[in-house]
Order: sequence, then C-alpha cells, then structure tokens
Amino acid sequence: MSRTMIQAAVSMNQLQQKLDLIGNNLANSQTTGYKARNADFSSLLFQQINNMTDPANAEGRLTPDGVRVGSGAKLGSVNLDLSLGALKETGRALDVALTQPNHLFQIAVTENNVTETRYTRDGSFYLSPLENNQVMLTTKDGDPVMGVNGQITFADGFDDIQIAENGQITVRRGANTEVVGQLTVVEAVRPRLLEATGNNNFRLPDLAALGFNQAEVIQDVPVSVKSGTLEASNVNMAKELTELITTQRAYQFNARTISMGDQMSGLINQLRS
Repeated sequence: MSRTMIQAAVSMNQLQQKLDLIGNNLANSQTTGYKARNADFSSLLFQQINNMTDPANAEGRLTPDGVRVGSGAKLGSVNLDLSLGALKETGRALDVALTQPNHLFQIAVTENNVTETRYTRDGSFYLSPLENNQVMLTTKDGDPVMGVNGQITFADGFDDIQIAENGQITVRRGANTEVVGQLTVVEAVRPRLLEATGNNNFRLPDLAALGFNQAEVIQDVPVSVKSGTLEASNVNMAKELTELITTQRAYQFNARTISMGDQMSGLINQLRS
C-alpha cells in the first residue's frame, strides 16, 4: 500500500470518530442540559523534503520550501462546550436551571456497588419514596441529588414544595413553611478535564495522573438557579449539520484516494505481467 493510501486510511478512521461525535450531538439536541462536544484535529508526523534549494526560490514565497509528506491526521482532543443553553419555563416546582456557565449539580451514582460523585447540568429533579414516609430528591434516573448535608431527604405529606434561587428547598404543611434542604453547586474551573459517563453526567478523571488536585478542577460556588425552568441543549443545529457535511466530504475524498490508488496498483501489475 502506498504512502498516500496509508494517509487516507488513517484520516478516515479519525474522521469516522468525528462523525460519531457529531451524531451524538445531533441525537441529544433535545436533551435537557446537554453540552455539545467539539473535535479538534492535529497532524501526525510528517517528513520535510527540501528539493528546492535555490535562494531565489524563497523570494515572495509564503510557504516553506520543499515538500511536506505527512502521515494523515488524528483527533487531537474532544472539547466540552459548557456555554449556556436556552432556558425554557416549565412551571414545575422541581425543575431548576443553572444560570451560570460551567456550574454543575452534584449527584451520587452507584455502579457495581461503588458510589461516586458525578456532575450534571440537568435540573429535572423528582422525589423518590423511602421508608418511614420519607422522600429523597433524585434525578430522573433515580440518583440522589447532593445537598449541603449529603442526600436531601425529608418527610412526605406536604402541600407544596419550592426551590429558591439560592437553592434552598422549602415545603409547606398547612400554614407552616419548613426548610428541608439546600442544593449545592460546583464550578468546573477546567471543564476540558471532565469525562462524560453517559446519562448526561460527568466525572473527574484520575487527577493524580494528570498532575492536578480536585480544587484546581472543581470548586464550590454560591448557588444560582431559576425554578420552574429547564436548560435546553446548547447544540447548534446549523453548525452541526455544516460540520456533518464537511466531514462526510472529507471522508469521501479519502475513500476515493484509496480506490484510485488501488486501481493504479492494478494497472501497474497488469503492465508488469
């Protein structure tokens, strides 16, 4: 296989990953609190062939002398866009939207008997019944939402519930109003380090291996939410569709390169025979 065909094959593999990323963004364009992911490409190793050494060749030239022979491109990084999505009023008391970029709710997720803190922008919360006539604030997947004192649990049988702009949760029982919990919010100081875990959640990576401590990535911040509102996905459909067409065209060109290279190799073999 020629060098050109190898370059095309390598690039196609990376372009397929970008197509998968775009497809995931498009599929989640209506997901509450979803944050778009963007792909950055970088060149692989290349060889500089200096075949034009005449000093006059450099006059008025904007590109380097010689020929650069590369080895294709790779997906350099996948970046998380934590910019705000549109806010949609729902009128539901347990729907809350974060009003600041890079802010995240904390939830406790248990997988394989291991519980860890994860983070989400999805403020569509519910009340899950517990024993002894207690209820717990959870996500739509049943994961506990974390507050100042851990999981937010309180007695059922109230007449009304409200979540204030500062994250304070109050219930009304007859003529009495009671504070039953306080949401906590963190800010992703380095959002690119967050790892997606599915279900619209994120986790911290192995910070020690990356040379960071948790305070350099996640920091507690004052709560600023809007009740009765949900944040829509921040996926820009026009941008994603444009990226989809451009990436598909690049994939097709590389596929055509391999096809033409294969045809040329066949012709050469026929001439030799």
